[in-house]
Amino acid sequence: MKFSKLSQLFLVSTLGLLVATLLTSCDIVTIDYVFLADSAGSGSSSAGQIQTFNADQSTGALRLGAASVPSGGTNPVSMTVTSDFANLYVANAGNNSVVHFALSGSGVLTQKDTVTAVSTPVAIAANAANTYLYVISGTTSATLTEYSLSSGAIGAVVAQVKLTVPGYAGDTIIPTGLTVLANNNALFISAYDQSAYNPGGVTTSTANPGWIFGLSVGSGGALAASAGSPFKAGVKPSAIASDPTNRFVYATDFASNQLIGYTVQSGNILSFLINGPFRTGNEPAAITIDPRGKYIYIANELDSSVTPYTIDLATGTPSSIVNVTGSQTDSTDTQPVAIVVDSSVGRFVYTANHLGNSISGFELDPNTGALSVTTATPYPAGAGPTSVISVPHNNHSLEQTTP
Repeated sequence: MKFSKLSQLFLVSTLGLLVATLLTSCDIVTIDYVFLADSAGSGSSSAGQIQTFNADQSTGALRLGAASVPSGGTNPVSMTVTSDFANLYVANAGNNSVVHFALSGSGVLTQKDTVTAVSTPVAIAANAANTYLYVISGTTSATLTEYSLSSGAIGAVVAQVKLTVPGYAGDTIIPTGLTVLANNNALFISAYDQSAYNPGGVTTSTANPGWIFGLSVGSGGALAASAGSPFKAGVKPSAIASDPTNRFVYATDFASNQLIGYTVQSGNILSFLINGPFRTGNEPAAITIDPRGKYIYIANELDSSVTPYTIDLATGTPSSIVNVTGSQTDSTDTQPVAIVVDSSVGRFVYTANHLGNSISGFELDPNTGALSVTTATPYPAGAGPTSVISVPHNNHSLEQTTP
């Protein structure tokens, strides 16, 4: 039986459309792997998981990548990677575990070793030399533990420091975040004194509520408090970051809706930027700095937004960036609690949205720092995401991937 000319034309058109669709989809190039820590189930006791997303080179749009893996515990709260992007670590608050995963060039995670933190872990960070892993723990006290790293494996405890405010040794110090300088010489920890800050409850101390603890790293990983540490940090510092030149440290104040800036002086002593603090959105919860050290991005929990800033490279002063709509904020899905700039080329920004069960994506204008939303954002994720990080695809070796 012969096809009519109309039928032949329809068949040719259909085949052409199918081929064009396949070619287009195969042109997708993954520039980064974005890893998201969340809970696989619907409750706080649900097993934790790490989801993998592939970020498109052209648009920053995310699609599911390698299969999700268990986080090794419950309630994962923080992740970090080594500077060679070969190892990933996740802290699980539900069972006090810190779990090491090997990370392949194709974004596949393989669980390796595990250690148990001294108490509930809050945040973790590896130094740029990949020699130490730092874990800050505690919901009723603050303890910093330094572990040795060898080819990514977590080794013995090198040092352990309990953080207290001089003159207020009996106060309850609650840690919220930590950052390690890129030169490996120091780390800084954000915390607040619950005895001096207790909305709706009883305040039992006259200490300053907010603090940044500074620690210098010496030979063999020895830790020593910076002169004058801890340094005042508003009311309730919630997150902390340092710039890639080791000159500036920034902390968000959750209670006062402010960004506090510091210069890093000799001896790893912090001093306030003279024209701060700087206004944020409501309840700033997370902070990140782009790899070039030019822009700061803050995730605001209550506003469900991101506030962008440009950094004066001479003074460290952040200035709010106004986007093309005339706003100083960019909307996310509900309750962003973590934020990251992509690690390959610093073109995309992603937030983990705790109540939205999603990731929001933005494209970063490299000339101004202004943000615009990526295609199809937000991207559905597991329940209650808490942490998000980015790893270059094959360590910056871009290859076409099979859809």
